[in-house]
Amino acid sequence: MKARWDIFCSVVDNYGDIGVTWRLARQLVVEHRCEVRLWVDDLRAFERMCPEIDVHLDQQWQEGVEVRHWPAQWHDTPSADVVIAAFACQLPADYMEAMATRERTPLWMNLDYLSAEDWVVGCHRLPSVKFKGVQKYFFFPGFRPGTGGLLREGGLLEQRQAFQQDGAAQHQFLQSMGIVPVSGARLMSLFAYENAGLASWLDVLATDGRATHLLVPEGRILGDVQRWLGVEGLAVGDIHQRAALTVQVLPFVRQEQYDRLLWCCDFNAVRGEDSFVRAQWAGRPLLWHIYRQDEDIHLDKLDAFLTLYTAALSPAAKVAVVTLWQAWNADGDMTQAWKMLMEHWPEVHHHAQTWCLEQGLQADLATALVQFYESWI
Repeated sequence: MKARWDIFCSVVDNYGDIGVTWRLARQLVVEHRCEVRLWVDDLRAFERMCPEIDVHLDQQWQEGVEVRHWPAQWHDTPSADVVIAAFACQLPADYMEAMATRERTPLWMNLDYLSAEDWVVGCHRLPSVKFKGVQKYFFFPGFRPGTGGLLREGGLLEQRQAFQQDGAAQHQFLQSMGIVPVSGARLMSLFAYENAGLASWLDVLATDGRATHLLVPEGRILGDVQRWLGVEGLAVGDIHQRAALTVQVLPFVRQEQYDRLLWCCDFNAVRGEDSFVRAQWAGRPLLWHIYRQDEDIHLDKLDAFLTLYTAALSPAAKVAVVTLWQAWNADGDMTQAWKMLMEHWPEVHHHAQTWCLEQGLQADLATALVQFYESWI
């Protein structure tokens, strides 16, 4: 009999939360034959990456996943065999009561935020609180052995490698997105939160000796791009050139399309959690805009990842990567930081490929969750 899974997602970061849970839900259905209900409190945010979503329906099926609207007023619903509270969201009180009265106690997990901090290994799969006899467990995605790993569909890296070696496939995909790459230009993508440091970065790209074609999907950074360009009403499809820099605005697209966009680019600036992981699977140099948290605790997470990610780089290349990432996440001046990175481009480019392959040796997150459930029962 198939295990039934309930995944609860409270949308906080617009797309990062739903992006992770939507990928996870589909992978559990397709690769592990689980029955999955995905509870989402903001269907409009979900609709951006899955246009087939009907925001007026409380229950619908998309790609084998039962998608349920998580209402403010909860309706009595029996609990599943496995219950995942994504990113420490608080489950409905009545649902927790249903878990406690279930004949067989469900496995209850808090799927936590991704982190490279040392303490994660020690806390992964540890018991947390109890509710009327129902034990909750911590489950941490991560980059090290002893964590839950990263979301990675079966065959993803092989698919990515084949795509990156197929110039015709890349050309066809870019054409379908309305992208005609500037000849000889560096192709880059930009998906980020608002950032005062963007203007200095665009300045240095515009005066670079090599042309850059910058692809900007709709998002929060668009206002900063618009101000730098000195235009009003920047919209999807717009293309503006300033010296060596061409800026093109793209629509918000499905996850599979975004993956391929990352695969096509030479450099990817990403934000949050979902796009951060997907940029690593692209095997290309990247820049992460981490989600800001109170008391700057996000900077500890940033530094922990940088320590891990740059460990195999030469001292000079390590300094270049760290300087760029820290400047970007401090809204700082990007001029010298970008020039430093370019001085070490061959090494940084090779390292991105190596890092991707090393991370691919670990069990993926969906498989790790299923294995934990199977060992638990």
